[in-house]
Amino acid sequence: MESDTSSNLENLKLSNKEDHDIITLRLLDLTDVDEFMEWFGDDNVSKFCSWDTFKSKEDAISYVVDVAIPHPWFKAICLNGKPIGTISVSPFHGTNKCRGELGYVIASKYWGKGIATKAVKMAVSAIFVDWPHLERLEAVVDVDNPGSQRVLEKVGFKKEVINKLPKEKGRKIHGPAIGIMRSA
Repeated sequence: MESDTSSNLENLKLSNKEDHDIITLRLLDLTDVDEFMEWFGDDNVSKFCSWDTFKSKEDAISYVVDVAIPHPWFKAICLNGKPIGTISVSPFHGTNKCRGELGYVIASKYWGKGIATKAVKMAVSAIFVDWPHLERLEAVVDVDNPGSQRVLEKVGFKKEVINKLPKEKGRKIHGPAIGIMRSA
């Protein structure tokens, strides 16, 4: 499903001039499973997500094989070549195929360093090229995760409405729908 342009964007890079860290997006593969467990095995990360904390390497391998690899747009967020998180865009279908939903996670020890903001900027730039039919990208953020809300707002997403979502992990989740449109 990826276009020729996607192969050119396969290893997107953004350098942080302050500390010379390089942030890249690339495909996730089985060799990344140990690093993958660093964020998917972290209760601080999963508390804001729909999935439960992974408890075993086998669970992580299954997820990478069954979900990440076949996913139409699922990338590792790498810091100096090491995966520290993931970012994905899931397509809507039918009459809503012009929309996609963005999701991202990074290991909690990297929170607050601007990495997620840079990765989201890179993903937004790439996805509108990779999927020329896409007109709108949106995300739903847990109200108890203001850091993630700020990441999206810094990139240009606009808060639109508070969604009342079903109970998740024993508590009601109310999240703002945040969206960004393709530039004219």
